[in-house]
Amino acid sequence: MTLTQTLTLPLFTQLLSKKGIAPVERFPDDPRLMFTTPPEIEDRTKIRFMLGRQVRFERAQEEYVSRLIKHWRAKLSPELEGTNDSSGKDIDNEYLKDLASDAPIIRMVNHLMERALDLNASDIHFEPEEKYLMVRCRVDGVMVGIEKLPATVQPAVSSRVKLMAKLDIGEKRLPQDGRIQYQMGTRTLDMRVSTLPGVHGESIVLRILDRGDVQVQLEKLGMPPDVLKPYSQLIQQPHGIILVTGPTGSGKTTTLYATLEKINTGLQKIITIEDPVEYQLEGTTQIHVNSKIGLSFAMGLRSIVRQDPDIIMVGEIRDHETAEIAIESALTGHLVFSTLHTNDAAGAVTRLQDMGTEGYLISSSLLGAMAQRLVRKICDHCADQQPLTVEESELLNLSRAQFPQVRRGKGCERCGNTGYRGRLGLYELLVVSDNVRHIIGSGGDANQIRNQAVQDGMRTLRQDALEKLYHGITTPEEIVRVTRAV
Repeated sequence: MTLTQTLTLPLFTQLLSKKGIAPVERFPDDPRLMFTTPPEIEDRTKIRFMLGRQVRFERAQEEYVSRLIKHWRAKLSPELEGTNDSSGKDIDNEYLKDLASDAPIIRMVNHLMERALDLNASDIHFEPEEKYLMVRCRVDGVMVGIEKLPATVQPAVSSRVKLMAKLDIGEKRLPQDGRIQYQMGTRTLDMRVSTLPGVHGESIVLRILDRGDVQVQLEKLGMPPDVLKPYSQLIQQPHGIILVTGPTGSGKTTTLYATLEKINTGLQKIITIEDPVEYQLEGTTQIHVNSKIGLSFAMGLRSIVRQDPDIIMVGEIRDHETAEIAIESALTGHLVFSTLHTNDAAGAVTRLQDMGTEGYLISSSLLGAMAQRLVRKICDHCADQQPLTVEESELLNLSRAQFPQVRRGKGCERCGNTGYRGRLGLYELLVVSDNVRHIIGSGGDANQIRNQAVQDGMRTLRQDALEKLYHGITTPEEIVRVTRAV
């Protein structure tokens, strides 16, 4: 067995020689690594992990270690040069496949995925920089760094992920999309893969879709009773359109899946069109948008209405044509659910108007719009009471007499020292009353619609957030972060 079969070559220069460590000449038959300055425990663990075997670290004279480094650099120079494609030349596909199939790279990528999954991450980001490959993941909506790797491993890591996703590993100039099925114990995870060319290499993002982890019960999403009850009544209506709004990552799809689970009695035909289908729902016909063959939301929706559905879910209304067909479907006896990217519930109406939809059509078909956000929950294991700061009271317009102290997490092992564990929804439900319908039909703006809805009893996102602050579920920092634009 040679060094090249045991240790990925780019790691040699970064993890070993740049840290003043070098294998002995008979490595790996003689599994010793020599050093002048003792390496950190973390570095020792990382090197052993990459090698996939036990090695001994021994102190030696600086002159001896330097000689070993020169020996291996001379021996491996053709391969080391071949791993660097900064000159602009394409690395041979077969060479990339060999890199991606190296046991240390396979172990490293699997290890990074499993670390992210242990943190309940929703996304894993491989972000190449000039000197490092940063690996971060999104945990409870916030980016968390999990590893900083040498830049020279980027081609191998990129190739490994692309090979797993069945993408073209030789194509580094164009974005690509794919999927990975990853087995972790008894769990089978779907990962949506997106690559994007950058200055220092390809940025790769993996979206983790765990069907077994999705909460599909409305009662478990954090809706307060004064939202859950009217929303549950709206979704039982025979026809009309119901919109869920919010930015990307605010839980809109989960809410819609939970809604369909709630009303799926087997007595009605349910069809969805999504981009992509994130989770499979039993008893539901689900269609995946495919722009490459011209299957858009609008085209799919036109075909859906000829399939005799009772309930239709459109992943997102993006243009006038989709909005028009969705509203026509609602007016002709179908119950339609969809999403929009707006800051609040009233903004859903003006977004449809901006797409060219007439006010009288919106007022005739819209049953309600629900805006939502996700806030991190305080870790119960390390929570304690702390004073509300002057800045927080001013930002949230709170009386320090009313909120002298608030609950916060100090940070512990269970929450990764963040003070937070898990997330919960904030909700703002606008039910289209006769008064709201009149304002929409007469061309009223979002402020008029919002004011009337509040008069009708709507509780805003900020009010729902403050209620959760009062009950010690979340923190002032989270409320400011999540509801700043509301």
